[in-house]
Amino acid sequence: MTWSVRFFIIFLLLNFLLTACYLIVAIHFRKIKRHLAYARAVVMLLVPGAGTLLMVLGWFGYEYVFRKDVDLSDVIFSKERGRELVRSNEEIERNVVSLEEAIAVTDKADLRSLVMGVAQGDYEDSLSAISLALNSEDSETAHYAASLLQDAINDFRLKVQKGYNKVQKRDEELEDTAKGLIKYMNKVLVQKVFTDLEQRSFTHILEDTAQILHEEHPEALTSELYEIVCLRLLEIKDFEKCELWANRAMAQFPNTLSSHTCLIKYFFNSGQKERFFEALDNLKKSSVVIDKETLELIRAFQ
Repeated sequence: MTWSVRFFIIFLLLNFLLTACYLIVAIHFRKIKRHLAYARAVVMLLVPGAGTLLMVLGWFGYEYVFRKDVDLSDVIFSKERGRELVRSNEEIERNVVSLEEAIAVTDKADLRSLVMGVAQGDYEDSLSAISLALNSEDSETAHYAASLLQDAINDFRLKVQKGYNKVQKRDEELEDTAKGLIKYMNKVLVQKVFTDLEQRSFTHILEDTAQILHEEHPEALTSELYEIVCLRLLEIKDFEKCELWANRAMAQFPNTLSSHTCLIKYFFNSGQKERFFEALDNLKKSSVVIDKETLELIRAFQ
């Protein structure tokens, strides 16, 4: 047997051992799907040397050249997320699984497809749910979810800064601009995907926008806008401003349920026990129609 034949046999044996090692590592440690690992192994066997080199270069390029770390400094990794009760769309929800439940699926491929599918639509209302994917065991899903959140947060900052600058000009479009900015900010802030410091900062921008609107067009403030301002201020425990807006809401909309509930929630969270029960009593004596949630609250404290 010549030296060249021996070298070729040894080369094939080494290639076979490398392929076997790749299958073991890929399937049992890297958790790569079997059909994908087998396909790569076939390439390594049928094209010894070149096939193996191709797999190594591909892995190296993905890990160290094309893959970039995401800035996660603005993303909260806690599983605790803010939830706010809103009226559901029964026709849609009858056929759609909630994103929070879907994220609990165990199949990584399905989870990746889900997160990528959400990114194709308007996902600003789903940031809180998407943030749950940050805790996924699948590193690619967590990485993609973090990228998605980072892009949404940066986009939010730009839109808020642009809208707030326009509000401060107090031009003829102030009413529409301010109302739109308050509702847009509330849609994101209610999901609590920011750090405490930035959540507080944006809440104060929202409150200042409402204050400018109150000074220029007080009649444009609806009970919905008053409730938004009160609840966001309550979340950051700015009780002084929360009381101001709750009293304004009650003065302008005394026969609206949200005006009463804002005061009740303010008194409860600020520890004013006597005024809390007084506000509850005033609501019971009023002609305001009480919803189920508020009724349960009244019963709990009777």
